[in-house]
Amino acid sequence: MMKTSISAPDHKTIATWRQHWRDEADAAFLYRVLAQTEENPERRDLYRRFASVEDRHTGLWQELLMEQGIQVDVPRASLRVRLLGRIARLFGASVLLPFLLREEGREVKGYLSLHRESVAGAAKVTALTLAKESAGHAEALSELTGTQGEPWHRTESGGFLNNIVYGFNDGLTANFGLVAGVIGANVEPHIILVTGIVGLIADALSMGSSGYLAAKSEQEVYDYEIAMEKEEIALMPEVEAEELALIYEAKGIEKRRAKQMAHDLMRNPEQALAEKVREELQIGEAHTTPLKEGWITGVATAVGALIPVAPFFVFKAHMAMWTAFIVAMLFHFAVGAARSIFTGRGLFRSGIDMFLVGLGVAGIAYVIGELVSRGLL
Repeated sequence: MMKTSISAPDHKTIATWRQHWRDEADAAFLYRVLAQTEENPERRDLYRRFASVEDRHTGLWQELLMEQGIQVDVPRASLRVRLLGRIARLFGASVLLPFLLREEGREVKGYLSLHRESVAGAAKVTALTLAKESAGHAEALSELTGTQGEPWHRTESGGFLNNIVYGFNDGLTANFGLVAGVIGANVEPHIILVTGIVGLIADALSMGSSGYLAAKSEQEVYDYEIAMEKEEIALMPEVEAEELALIYEAKGIEKRRAKQMAHDLMRNPEQALAEKVREELQIGEAHTTPLKEGWITGVATAVGALIPVAPFFVFKAHMAMWTAFIVAMLFHFAVGAARSIFTGRGLFRSGIDMFLVGLGVAGIAYVIGELVSRGLL
């Protein structure tokens, strides 16, 4: 049983403990989803072990809270996390890895901060313990995703979900602005419809091709680096073995043992290449292809761009315009809320920010369209 802190925590501290308690329960939920959807048995076992660790973390925070007279039970997974779980079950475990990597990194930073700020006591000890274990999870996920450096020092997010949300957001906002501008120009409804459809096609093709080319360029760089590494192993195996031994030593393996491991591995060029790619180049297993990146981004953009155009297929004149405005604004709020998956901000605040952006884009485009129709621009 842990000892209580020297001084009673204030309301802000209790709120922080509660948030960590919920975050750990959410992480346990997602790791179980990963284990259920993962086909690789080794990774499946790894995710199950991570889930057990997160359960223990939840229990530690629960114990701390109960010591302060706060009765808590295992919290239900948050709405955001349950939504992510459904997406992972539909599209596979890999879509969750970038999100969990960022969350583990955020936990490390949060726990280190809590450790520095806490007075001596159970909370301080717990924060340091959890920071170390979360760092271990983050480093393991880094290897799986092929990313470099300490994850708690990075802020980017990406991957499959990122392409969907931001592609949808681009299509919605860009075409909403285009439709609003044409409405401001006071043209016939069929002109608005044609303009919206053309804008949808152009934006989807643009975003899709950009996503494809970006992923293809990255893949070409990786292929080039791997080809060079393969050639180096064939031409100078002694040098490559020495480099691999140094990598092992940096991980804490004894010098003689590290050299022996590297020497044994170099006997099999294919295994040696795989190890060098993972350990030296920090290139992980590819979870997608340029073509998949391109069509996912393009389709998401097209769906978003269809939102402000769809009412013109159903309604006429002013009814279509007002319906387009209302539906587009609601979707702006929804997209903003969805973006909180990556930013970690609250659903409502993130939704309102995106709502205001959409309103601003529509307002400016409408005014410009009206000025152009009057010959003032």
